Amino acid sequence: MKILVIGGTRFFGIHTVNALLKQGHDVTIATRWNTPDSYGDKVKRISVERTDAQSLKEQLGGNYYDVVIDKLAYCSKDIRNVLEVIDCGKYIHMSSTAVYNPKHMNTSEEDFDGGAGELVWCDRDAYPYDEVKRQAEYALWQQYQERNWVAVRYPFVIGQDDYTKRLAFYVEHVKKGIPMNIDNIDAQMSFIRSDEAGEFMAFLVDKDFAGAINGASAGTISIREILTYVEEKTGVKPILSERGETAPYNGEPSYSINTKKAEGLGYTFTELKGWIYELLDEYIENIKE
Repeated sequence: MKILVIGGTRFFGIHTVNALLKQGHDVTIATRWNTPDSYGDKVKRISVERTDAQSLKEQLGGNYYDVVIDKLAYCSKDIRNVLEVIDCGKYIHMSSTAVYNPKHMNTSEEDFDGGAGELVWCDRDAYPYDEVKRQAEYALWQQYQERNWVAVRYPFVIGQDDYTKRLAFYVEHVKKGIPMNIDNIDAQMSFIRSDEAGEFMAFLVDKDFAGAINGASAGTISIREILTYVEEKTGVKPILSERGETAPYNGEPSYSINTKKAEGLGYTFTELKGWIYELLDEYIENIKE
């Protein structure tokens, strides 16, 4: 299949491209080229400014792809600027479980109705992250319902290659004795490993499915469980204080993500607690006191 990946040179986008190449697809990646890649001559490349409608029109207009995987669409204008200029058999949008308001235990795709909210053609900085991601889906549900699209909703994506360093924050603050302000220490939360997040996107390219679909590792974990593990491994007790540095996962409620739709297509996600402690071990080893 002829596949365009918008993004693909950072984080789990790399895992997506590698999975597509392994599957034998003809892959083109479109980025600003701020980040080098190691694909060599295995992929074609297009230089494009994702937030510039004219750049998208000039570089992508008139081209046909069997599938477009768009990892960089954040807002409704991002959706429109691509779908108005490109012809494709399927469009896969990187959405987020942030669209759910609120998230809760066993959150399923039906908990967010993209056809019910008010669509606003907005830029990325118009609203907080959760709302701009909802607006991106409103555009799909309300303006492009005739297109064959998939919105993939992930919780926090983590891995050794996670440039956000949000999970690493907790390990670093324990090891270095830096006080943390944590407001949800016992909230159970969902995550997905970066390689699986990338591979699941590639898995969807030839599946007979349209609409929203969740992806997440099986099971949940709390910040308290994470801190307890780090303390046991390091012998250093976490310092919790309202005056401490604000923790990155603050404000998250207890929730889990239902992945029955993905499982119905034949994809099985790994157990969260089967790999997250190994990731924490890597952080513990690599972060110096």
